[in-house]
Amino acid sequence: MNTQPTSRVLIERATPQDLELLLRIEQDSFSAPWTRKMLEVELNGNQFSHLFKARSICDGHASGDVVGYVCFWVVFDEVRVMNLVVEPSARRQGIAGDLVRSMLTLGQAHGAVRAILEVRASNLAARGLYEQMGFRETATRTRYYTNPTEDAILMEMNPLVIAGGEPSRASS
Repeated sequence: MNTQPTSRVLIERATPQDLELLLRIEQDSFSAPWTRKMLEVELNGNQFSHLFKARSICDGHASGDVVGYVCFWVVFDEVRVMNLVVEPSARRQGIAGDLVRSMLTLGQAHGAVRAILEVRASNLAARGLYEQMGFRETATRTRYYTNPTEDAILMEMNPLVIAGGEPSRASS
């Protein structure tokens, strides 16, 4: 019997007011987290950047709890996944998949026809999610990550196809 709740999130554009929550999730999730400045640039200073948050829904209403986010760029005809993170306590509930589908939907609406990303070689959960969503491994970047030093697996979706159902209520 599966006792894990299903994904119940509202995906919406992140704002500068979300910075502290995003930073906390980042720091709780990664050994080499993005800095405040990096997040600020993605929120305010990069014309290609899109940063969307996932807020939990309880009893049909958005609770305000930010449980994850995705940062991606749409550059010409390509979606470039910069960062995807779900708070540790909310993982394995379909939230990352909802964020990916929302990202791909928005990328397609902006004319993207392919998507690319890098992922730590040891992050088997993320690699599995991306493969399930239709990404394929294309190359390895040796010693790309630090803390700890690790290879990056490059993955691509070409052509861009949204798999696995519709994203949860996304707003741009």
